[in-house]
Amino acid sequence: MLEVKQREEDSKGSFYIESEGRKVAEMTYSKAGTDRIIIDHTEVGGELRGQGAGRLMVESAVAYARAKKISIIPLCPFARSVFDKNPELRDVL
Repeated sequence: MLEVKQREEDSKGSFYIESEGRKVAEMTYSKAGTDRIIIDHTEVGGELRGQGAGRLMVESAVAYARAKKISIIPLCPFARSVFDKNPELRDVL
């Protein structure tokens, strides 16, 4: 099973998946003030393509936003497409 981890430093952060100690998928974001984050890039390595890793990272970002009571601006085309296809995630937009 894929496990999404998160790291945050100052105004930047990422949700990522590791395999054997290396990142195989990552979605990066920037903080925009205290009440929103901007998802700017999503990258999934070939070994995880088609396994839902990207969507899993978006869902982790949504859970994070809900817990922090902040909103998400999905500038990344992949993240935007996940929100477009899944109305149940849009409460954080």
